[in-house]
Amino acid sequence: MAIQRNRCFSCDKGVAFGNNVSHANNKTRRTWKPNLQVMRTLVDGKITKVKVCTRCMAAGKVKRAARGVSAA
Repeated sequence: MAIQRNRCFSCDKGVAFGNNVSHANNKTRRTWKPNLQVMRTLVDGKITKVKVCTRCMAAGKVKRAARGVSAA
């Protein structure tokens, strides 16, 4: 499984879109990007790197794979 761009592996959180609104009520498009971190985890019996948002990491929804240990 390839690392997806700007999408959480666990909760599928992605980029949100909206407007910057100035004091004069001018509107320009902007984006909110999720706080994603690359994490080594066990997926289908194999250790892979996936992008996970920090909320899922803090909530313990994704288990971190131990370093130096084979997946078998």
